[in-house]
Amino acid sequence: MHTHLKEREISMLRAEIEMLMTERQSLLKIAGAAAQLIAKIDSKSLPQNARECASELSASLNELTEETLSDALEKVRKKSTHSE
Repeated sequence: MHTHLKEREISMLRAEIEMLMTERQSLLKIAGAAAQLIAKIDSKSLPQNARECASELSASLNELTEETLSDALEKVRKKSTHSE
C-alpha cells in the first residue's frame, strides 16, 4: 500500500509539473509579445493613461531575468517564423 501511495504522489507531481510547464510556455509567449510591442511603440504618441500602462509593462519586463526574456523573445520569433 505504501508503494501505491508513492506512485500516486509521483503521478500527481508529474501532472502538476506538466501543467506548470504548459503555463510557462503560455506566459513566455505573452511576455515575448509584450516585449516586442513595447520595443515597437512610440510612447510619445500614446494617450497619458496608455503611456502609464506601457511604462508599467516595460518595468515588469525589465524585472525578468535575461534568460527568461531571451526565452520569451525566442518563443515569439519561432511562432512568427512558422506563420510566415
